Amino acid sequence: MFGALSKAVGSVCSRQGQAAVTGLGSVTGHQVRRAGHAENTNTFIREALAVLDLPPAMEKIVITPQREMTVELIINRDDGKPESFMGYRVQHDNARGPFKGGLRFHKDADLDDVRSLASLMSFKTALLDVPFGGAKGGITVDTKALSEHEIEKLTRKFVQIFDEYSKFEGYSPGVVTGKPTWLHGSHGRESATGRGTVFGIKNMLQAFGEGPPADKTFAIQGFGNVGAWAGRLLAEQGGIVKAVSDASGCVYDDGPSGIDVPKLLRHLHRGDDLSKYPHGQQLLRDEIFDVKCDVFVPAALGGVITDPVARKISCKYIVEAANGPTTPSADLILRDRGIPVLPDIYTNAGGVTVSFLEWVQNLQNFKWTTEQVNDQLKTRMDEAFQSMWDSSQEHGVPLRTGAFTVSLRRVVRATVNRGFN
Repeated sequence: MFGALSKAVGSVCSRQGQAAVTGLGSVTGHQVRRAGHAENTNTFIREALAVLDLPPAMEKIVITPQREMTVELIINRDDGKPESFMGYRVQHDNARGPFKGGLRFHKDADLDDVRSLASLMSFKTALLDVPFGGAKGGITVDTKALSEHEIEKLTRKFVQIFDEYSKFEGYSPGVVTGKPTWLHGSHGRESATGRGTVFGIKNMLQAFGEGPPADKTFAIQGFGNVGAWAGRLLAEQGGIVKAVSDASGCVYDDGPSGIDVPKLLRHLHRGDDLSKYPHGQQLLRDEIFDVKCDVFVPAALGGVITDPVARKISCKYIVEAANGPTTPSADLILRDRGIPVLPDIYTNAGGVTVSFLEWVQNLQNFKWTTEQVNDQLKTRMDEAFQSMWDSSQEHGVPLRTGAFTVSLRRVVRATVNRGFN
């Protein structure tokens, strides 16, 4: 059963605030390196803190992770030779509930990256009013170079998930989410982040008086799970997907109907690269930033919208389906250009929201239908957008700052009420 989980590990909920982490290493508290992705996230947090006029001491409390762990993971490869990998786990905040956050397997994963993602998860769950805190794990590894069996061994070495955890705590399917539907998983989880992105797009367009996604043009940077589901759902609702890109390249179609998304997905599901798609025009990967569209959706890695990109990008709106795709300085450029940005802590929160719904179903030992899950997701995305929009209007700030003010109020209230201050 575990092989199905190891490729796309879901989110780990720590029981009673303790991380389900194994391996050698040391736990350190209150040490933040002011650089990289984490500093970008902290810049946005500080901007919202200034709006709320909270006590200066609160900045350190809400920014500093509660615990950090770095571990060396040694496994025997399939050929019998040992190999070492570095793993990281950051527990950012649990004032609102148990630490919650998935595992990232990537060749560029490092402590700073994981620290940023853990922080974003804290404020993401707060914005969606999901009763969890924020955490994240990461392993520096190129999964393409490992077999499924090796990935499974590496995962087990790093963290106790489901069956490993159950050996010590009893049968506990809710300890990990993103499970297969036939093994206590939830319907709607695979599409949740992409579907939540589309709910966010619809809410944003409506708020700005643009109407539904039908006949709007879209460019999607990153066509993995999130980007592909967003593209598919937008196309089903009459949206025109003009361009998509991934690590292999970019496909562009300026025709009246744009890219035939179902046909493209069939091409990709056969194992063919996007760069070998025979329809439309092939562009260089980064040329997607030059595509004129109504809505640009970054759905890949963080830090892709830099100052040069922000100056040249030709769209009316940016919807951050990825975590941390826009740098703070680029964000200022977009503000000056009048391009609204739907922030990541709202846009891609569909995944953690349905993870929460999966956890609830596991506690009840009951499974909801896909329609019930999607309805619950829509309700929470709609309510979170309204809270973010109202705060943005109240304080006269961009949507990102509005989102963080809502989240910070909830995190700070929980922190004070629980006596953590």
